[in-house]
Amino acid sequence: MVQLSKRISERAVSVWRIHAFLRLVIFLLGYSIVSFFIWRFDGPKWVVLLLAVLFLIHLFLSVVVWPLWRWQRWRYDVREKEMEVEYGVWTRRRTLIPMSRVQHVDFRQGPLLKKYRLASVVIFTAATVHEIPALDEQEAEKLCHVISAFVKVDDRDV
Repeated sequence: MVQLSKRISERAVSVWRIHAFLRLVIFLLGYSIVSFFIWRFDGPKWVVLLLAVLFLIHLFLSVVVWPLWRWQRWRYDVREKEMEVEYGVWTRRRTLIPMSRVQHVDFRQGPLLKKYRLASVVIFTAATVHEIPALDEQEAEKLCHVISAFVKVDDRDV
């Protein structure tokens, strides 16, 4: 199987780390509540210690390791007749999207992506939605126009 050539921006790792950290704040609240009740009602103290260790492992994996692995696996290619995306850490997924199936393309940028000058390209087909996350702003905008041009060319072929 041929490896796809294009990668998403390396700044995606920072954005995903911030996103994971913010999500962990909610988990920290849950860990804290459970620990408080165990401590307050003389529950086994080793459970509190175990929860703290689990939280630190969760923090390390989801903030430090996972975003980097996710970035290393994300690849895509856009050709005249189709585009292909490949992603996934535990299970790798490779999807071929024919240009003849593309209905429209969105350029999306939330506040965190905007701060890092990144954007996502979302491709809509009749059956599903595909996203190429965290591209450089200019590259995302260019990709939207390229896909749109390929879709127009493909429409003339029908």
